[in-house]
Amino acid sequence: MVVDLIGSCRAFVSVSEAGTFTAGAAIARIPQPVASRRIAALEGHFGERLFDRSTRRARLTPFGRDMLPSAKRLVALADAMEHDARRAKLRPLRLAMPDTCATRELAELDAAARALDVFLEFRQAAPRERAELVRVQEVRAALTVVPAEEGTWKVPLGLAGGGGPRAGALHLETLRVGRSGGAPRRVWIQPEDDVPHIRDRLFRVRDSVGLRPAQVSVADSLTAAGAAVFGSDDLLLCSAAQAAELGLTWRPIGEIRLARGYEITAGLGEDAQRIRARLWSDIARCLGAEETK
Repeated sequence: MVVDLIGSCRAFVSVSEAGTFTAGAAIARIPQPVASRRIAALEGHFGERLFDRSTRRARLTPFGRDMLPSAKRLVALADAMEHDARRAKLRPLRLAMPDTCATRELAELDAAARALDVFLEFRQAAPRERAELVRVQEVRAALTVVPAEEGTWKVPLGLAGGGGPRAGALHLETLRVGRSGGAPRRVWIQPEDDVPHIRDRLFRVRDSVGLRPAQVSVADSLTAAGAAVFGSDDLLLCSAAQAAELGLTWRPIGEIRLARGYEITAGLGEDAQRIRARLWSDIARCLGAEETK
């Protein structure tokens, strides 16, 4: 017979402290018959009686007195292990996120995770840094950039600028500098999109439609790119969610479809699987991704 050693020792200790099987069972928060069966199983396991059942009170036998200290240590160790397990489950999972995610969206993602007993701690960083943070174990997982067709999450990109809403796509060829000259309009690529599968494809379109090289440039930061757009007719390559946050008008690009792709990279495969399975839609909202799986 398999003995639940911890449960049986807990019943044994509780009955020895209470002096009766009924009171001991109440302390252990189990029915009295269950306490009796567990102690009987423990006695069968050891081959000796723990209690003298010839009296109304539960009196320890000499063998029971000898076994009580080790039973108490085992119960105390089990309680400490349960406590440590609860603390470990509450330890935050450090997750590297794009620095394009706004505070509100991160807070909503955090709240959704807490409802599932997943406690997140965010570290916002540029694309190249996020994968490195996982590699050096400064975070347990990261949202890393991949080509859109390979990603778990896909964020369509377009061009955003000042002025009122306009219908339809914005074609890059309309930014060509005419014979009359004038300051050329520029498209700014923020650091989050400074990756080959986005940047290089946009450069190729720039060259094919006859724009000057400087008309599509990589900004040092999202702040710098936003400042350039706010102070001119320049455009920002961004998601629709980012454009709305910045108060800009967003339109898709006429010549090409661009999108950010994101995947979970984690030191442990089970961390990646848990985040992907339990928080897919919440991460999608945080990124401004398409709500299709």
